[in-house]
Amino acid sequence: MVQITTASIHGCDFCVAGHSAIAMKKAGFNQQQTVALQQRQPIGDERLDALATFTKAVIVNRGAVTNGELESIRKAGFSDEQVLGVVLGISLATLCNFANNIAQNPINPQLQPYQAGVLGA
Repeated sequence: MVQITTASIHGCDFCVAGHSAIAMKKAGFNQQQTVALQQRQPIGDERLDALATFTKAVIVNRGAVTNGELESIRKAGFSDEQVLGVVLGISLATLCNFANNIAQNPINPQLQPYQAGVLGA
């Protein structure tokens, strides 16, 4: 959730494809959920949708989330420790996203079926 959401916001097609493959192969996300994530749309799971919404808020507000946004993620069942984990996940993803965007890395052939706009088309 955090990795795909962050990569999507940062326009890192390489990371979107890579994390989409992991989401489907290892995390059990189906194609419809993964496409929704790539498009920053709800996937239909209240807790995970709250996580994606919070991730977006952290990025857009550069960490200065509102009390309401913080309360929403807590109400979804996330602890303060997990909230900090989201920030860590965003920071690691951002580093990779920016590096891949600068390098203009091509998407590996095995990941091409998972790239945004291809998956589910």
